[in-house]
Amino acid sequence: MAAPKPISRLISHVILDLDGTLLNTDSVVSKVVKPFLVKNGKTWDSKKAHKLVGKTPYEAAAVVLEDYGLPYSTEEFLSMLTPMFSEQWCNIKPLPGANRLINHLRSNGVPTALASNSPRPNIEAKISCHQGWKESFSAIVGGDEIEKGKPYPDIFLEAAKRMNTTPSNCLVIEDSLKASKDHAVDALEPWLLHDFGEDFYGEELRLAIVGYIRPEANFPSLESLIERIHEDGRIAEKALDLPMYAKYKDSRYLRDPLQQGSNTDGTRLS
Repeated sequence: MAAPKPISRLISHVILDLDGTLLNTDSVVSKVVKPFLVKNGKTWDSKKAHKLVGKTPYEAAAVVLEDYGLPYSTEEFLSMLTPMFSEQWCNIKPLPGANRLINHLRSNGVPTALASNSPRPNIEAKISCHQGWKESFSAIVGGDEIEKGKPYPDIFLEAAKRMNTTPSNCLVIEDSLKASKDHAVDALEPWLLHDFGEDFYGEELRLAIVGYIRPEANFPSLESLIERIHEDGRIAEKALDLPMYAKYKDSRYLRDPLQQGSNTDGTRLS
């Protein structure tokens, strides 16, 4: 099998999601919705929380009303919960690595946009509680500023437009794979080949994109998907032993903690 060709397309801009990517919004959602459900004789089911990921407030409200059979219209439900959420915005904690990522992009002059399904006023309120965040973004796009929210690509396309660049130059960092996968934006889901002996949650992980294995595909069963994933892993491991890729194993960028590294040729990686 021929060796994968190195990726040559320049990624010059970054588009970040907010809720679930930079901010731990899930904790606030349960803190607000759970007591409301109790007052209405319902019990919060944490297993259903994933249904709210990546949705606009209106869409999320509709899901909660349907799942719990609440006797309110979507508008009524939002009118009751919106003030409760507003009181909690400044209590939302940044996720591990969020401040470091934002500071890294800003200090390296990487144009960065914030694109969230939340209404623009909510976005502004959330990031105002974190020093230096608002000034770090070249553009901010809310779900109320575009015709279709995620998973449609409108919000990413608008973010690229406001940064005066083409979408193909942008790297999207998003917690919901569906939000970037279903319609137009390529999604990246890293698979860790190395076996770690201990938990590394909250630690900084770095990766270097050095090649391409195959296009996205649909699979008839879970078993066939799992087998393909393992085959991809075997191909990747063999490819990474090739001289053109093996040199990256000793890259300072991958090995030096909390420092801006450089690649094996001495050019800056950012």
